[in-house]
Amino acid sequence: MPTWLLAFALLLMLLLSGTPAAAQDEADGLLDAARQRIELIKKRLADGEAGDGELTGFRRELLGLQQQAEAIVVEQAPQFDSAKARLSELGAAPADGAAEAADVAQQRRTLKRSSEQLDARLKLARLLALEAEQLSDEVSGQRRARFREQLFERTDSVLAPSFWNELAGSFARDAARVELLERRLAEAAARTPALRWAGLALLVAGALALRLWLTRRLTDVAAHRAPPGRVRRSLHAVAQTLLAMLVPGVAAYALMLGLVPGLDAGDPLRGLFASSVGAVCFAAYIGGLGYALLAPRRPSWRLLPLPDRVAQGLRWHVMWIAAITFAGWFLQRLAGAAALSLALEVALNGAYALTLGLVLARSVHRAEQLRRQAHAEEGEAAGARPGWLSLALVLVWGMLLLSLLGIVIGYVALGSFVVRQVVWIGLLSLSAYLLSLLIDDACMAWLGTRDGDETPPRGQGLLLRDQALVLGSGVLRLTVWLLALVLILAPFGENPEDLLRRTDQLRVGFAVGQLQLRPTAVLQAMLVFALALLALRALKRWLTERYLPTTSLDAGMRSSVGTLLGFLGSVVAIGLALSAVGLELEKVAWIASALSVGIGFGLQAVVSNFVSGLILLAERPVKVGDWVSLSGVEGDIRRINVRATEIQMGDRSTVIVPNSEFITKVVRNVTHQNPVGLVQIKLPMPLDTDAAKARAILLRAFEEHEDVLDAPAPSVQLDGIVDGQMVFNATGFVGSPRQAYGVRSALLFRALQELREAQLPLWRPPGMVLREETAPAPAPAADKT
Repeated sequence: MPTWLLAFALLLMLLLSGTPAAAQDEADGLLDAARQRIELIKKRLADGEAGDGELTGFRRELLGLQQQAEAIVVEQAPQFDSAKARLSELGAAPADGAAEAADVAQQRRTLKRSSEQLDARLKLARLLALEAEQLSDEVSGQRRARFREQLFERTDSVLAPSFWNELAGSFARDAARVELLERRLAEAAARTPALRWAGLALLVAGALALRLWLTRRLTDVAAHRAPPGRVRRSLHAVAQTLLAMLVPGVAAYALMLGLVPGLDAGDPLRGLFASSVGAVCFAAYIGGLGYALLAPRRPSWRLLPLPDRVAQGLRWHVMWIAAITFAGWFLQRLAGAAALSLALEVALNGAYALTLGLVLARSVHRAEQLRRQAHAEEGEAAGARPGWLSLALVLVWGMLLLSLLGIVIGYVALGSFVVRQVVWIGLLSLSAYLLSLLIDDACMAWLGTRDGDETPPRGQGLLLRDQALVLGSGVLRLTVWLLALVLILAPFGENPEDLLRRTDQLRVGFAVGQLQLRPTAVLQAMLVFALALLALRALKRWLTERYLPTTSLDAGMRSSVGTLLGFLGSVVAIGLALSAVGLELEKVAWIASALSVGIGFGLQAVVSNFVSGLILLAERPVKVGDWVSLSGVEGDIRRINVRATEIQMGDRSTVIVPNSEFITKVVRNVTHQNPVGLVQIKLPMPLDTDAAKARAILLRAFEEHEDVLDAPAPSVQLDGIVDGQMVFNATGFVGSPRQAYGVRSALLFRALQELREAQLPLWRPPGMVLREETAPAPAPAADKT
């Protein structure tokens, strides 16, 4: 064997037998470090002295350790399974000290040692992942507990003299710290070169110019190049909302670049200005979103169903709310960075919450007032608000009153939280509303695209595309609102990262009895069901359009085969979807058996018609295209469905007949076996008519008609004499029973005309017999005496 091939075989055996030594050492080192760090965090949590920032760091670190341990499990579990499989293939060592090949024994020992090491490593990794997850939940619990404690912490009321006395007592110290802060900011600004400030000013000016150009360009594109319909408005609103953050965000970023380099490395103001950029963008987003939805200058582009007076009256309220939100946030963080007194922090927080609450209350009151004025100008009553809007206004007023009351009586943290929560809920609701409108408008615009054809045929996959678009729009809109709901819960002691982390539980799912339902499995089942239906549709189309027309089957049989294939394929698709969910077919059989009793009583008629439909498709006593007569209903079968059969009558009306009627009752199928139709004419004529001549005329009329078949040949028979007249019975056959009525009418017209031209009498009135009646003899006269 060549040397390079032997080296390659040895390397391959090493890779298959276990992980390389370096990888094993690295994994062991990571697990040892994670175990030590988890022990330290566990002791720190037991002390109960960790701050909120430290708890946040602990949780982030624990989540990282958990992911690291799970990655090691995912990486080395297949190697452990492979080692076990190869060890089981070698079998157990020979008993009684029997001899064994040296290479086999060596390989068994190597695989056993490798599997034991991998097993120990996997157990440790799973244990550490579980401990990290439990500790992270404990950290979250402590953070929520501290959040609730801080939220319901009570201070002196703003109406109490003690509050103002404490604020006045710390005024001198707070003033000195504010002055020191001003000097630090001035020194930081002075350390930045003037050229740098000039460049930052140009950056802001460029952002402003870009904003103006993009706004004009956006309006032009939305008005002339965007797809027609509502999608123009929603696209314009989304783009305008995003553009509203451009200039303020760039300005805040420029200010940070100008001040932060002049501050010391450990100065708390560095973190304050760095995070202020996000706060500015958040406040600008509030203003941009409100202005885009109100559209005070373009009523036709307005997305909210508001009168013009209301939209124009609220345009500045949105800006005030955005400005107060940023100012309150910045002052609170600035007070913490400057280490101001607790009394001043409480005062700033209370003033912020009170101002924001009053502005929100004023906005709600102003909106209702303007709405009533708008309706009054139009000469109509204000009208009742929708139920959901009335409930929302009641909740908003209740939360605002609760916040104001909390601030007054001393629960400043609670009042401030409630006010911020009102703004947060309103912002997320409006954002979700805008996104859902954009999704729906985009889907409907695509749905309305027909390649220039207003009334296209329903084939070519258009119906499937429409259904997919409508379903996709609904799923995406529901996802947006669920995400908004998750984010609404974020201020309640958890941040979005924690809430998104909880979505990892979707892999586990929830149990329904002995069935473990996982959202991923449900999505997989939906995908399997959709793919199975698509495959069934393609197979059915190929069978009915390509293969079956090449066979000797008639149209009715081909339709029956396609319908039966659709039934069976649907059952198979449902079974595959249930298997993908995790519901075994044996369980489905048990469920079907349990439901059979209820089906037998409650759904007896439905099941009977369904089974009858299957019998009709299998035995084919009737098929699509047959001419049948059933209980006074006569017509052509157009479709055999699961429950009923559609029969089109002669007047073009459709009769829906349950399938069980065809099984339990007498059915006359005119076109069942022999599609030939009978044409029969019975003609009475006087006894003195030349019978041979009349027979020849009738027979010639049948033989010369193009639709009358030569075989079997037409015939004219003499049925007998009825009421003094000979009755001729002329019969012939046509290709289809549907032709019999028209051919019979044409033959009658011709036969009557030729009989009249041959001067053969068709009818003779009966003779009149006159009978003479004698008058009765007069009675004898009575004797007169």
